[in-house]
Amino acid sequence: MKNFVYAKDENGLSREEIARALAASLEGKNLKHVLIIPPDFTRFHSNAGLITNIYYHMLRERGVEVDILPALGTHVPVTREEAAAMFGDVPFERFIVHDWRHDVVQLGEISSDFLAEISEGLWEEPMQVEINRLVMDEKYDLILSVGQIVPHEVIGMAGHTKNLFVGVGGSDMINKSHMLGAVYGMERMMGRDHTPVRQVFDYAWKKYLAERPLLFVLTVCTAPGGQIHTHGLFIGEERDALEAAIKLAQEKNMDFVEHGLKKCVVYLDPSEFRTTWLGNKSVYRTRMAMADGGELLVLAPGIKRFGEDMQVDALIRKYGYRGRLHTLEKFNEQENQDLRDNMGAAAHLIHGSSDGRFTITYAVKNISQEEIRSVGFQAADYDAMAARYNPETLTYGYNTLPDGEEIFFIPNPALGLWINRERFAQEG
Repeated sequence: MKNFVYAKDENGLSREEIARALAASLEGKNLKHVLIIPPDFTRFHSNAGLITNIYYHMLRERGVEVDILPALGTHVPVTREEAAAMFGDVPFERFIVHDWRHDVVQLGEISSDFLAEISEGLWEEPMQVEINRLVMDEKYDLILSVGQIVPHEVIGMAGHTKNLFVGVGGSDMINKSHMLGAVYGMERMMGRDHTPVRQVFDYAWKKYLAERPLLFVLTVCTAPGGQIHTHGLFIGEERDALEAAIKLAQEKNMDFVEHGLKKCVVYLDPSEFRTTWLGNKSVYRTRMAMADGGELLVLAPGIKRFGEDMQVDALIRKYGYRGRLHTLEKFNEQENQDLRDNMGAAAHLIHGSSDGRFTITYAVKNISQEEIRSVGFQAADYDAMAARYNPETLTYGYNTLPDGEEIFFIPNPALGLWINRERFAQEG
């Protein structure tokens, strides 16, 4: 175990405690150029913004040159306003935009034999290992990969090497890793370590990035009432930090319900969720808690389109969220090369459907209900639904309305995973 620094507090670490842990992680290092890779604004509640800010000022006080490469994946670039809100007074010109389609270098390949082995034969197409060229730039004598460990639909637990191979990775690995997760089954992976996608990233990390000066800075957070509580901070070069963080995240970010939810209402903060590409976290993170025949109502006042970019938006409009088998059928048809060329989008379509097990209703303001229905969801008027299920007055968890209706309310789906305890045991 090398350079494993950690700090934990049940009620949340203070800024001073976080700063002390970060300072300890830099002890003994003679640095000239540092690259920080934090998540983007869609992980606002990771507290990676504060950590990046502290690191930036610590390093600049030592005369170190610092570049910041947000782990966008396929998301839109961080705006000046978002950067200020998340990262504070870090100069905006220090932020570099990752271009996942062009600004990458190829390091090698994940073989079909390895992929078939870890996926139980469900995926055999090789993956090209690509990463932003700055990660391989020899001028950097330290690369800080900052991110939150939290349940995730593609890999099981977000963070660590996902921050690299998806966050600043290339199109082939992003697309195919998402398809690997989709065909393997998200219910088999969410909230767990050592999933097939995690094994791919671990393999690529050890084979192709072993000589890079990587230091992983991992948080475990909750955000009751929108206030970030950092329960754990784990910093290390090896896997120890990840495993310790996963253990804590399983305690803090996985909420078991004893019975399947008949009615679940999820609120999407409009400053964070503007597309169904992101908003479908409401589907991913609750599907293991939903009862057969139940209803998921998504209060989505900020949704303006489906995809994060217009190419993906067009694919979602064309193929819709119509279930795993339907999407795989379209994916395998020769005439649908556009879907094969965007496997990440295909995987997203699989993830975003309930496969008919429960209904998904989006209540929207800035996109028409007709558009919502056209991609396979049910639709409702936001103002009408918010009047009945007021996110300002509902409390997290079970609520009973004046007419006796019982619902389960989730104010931010990105921070957890909700599971029917019986279903989790069955899928284990």
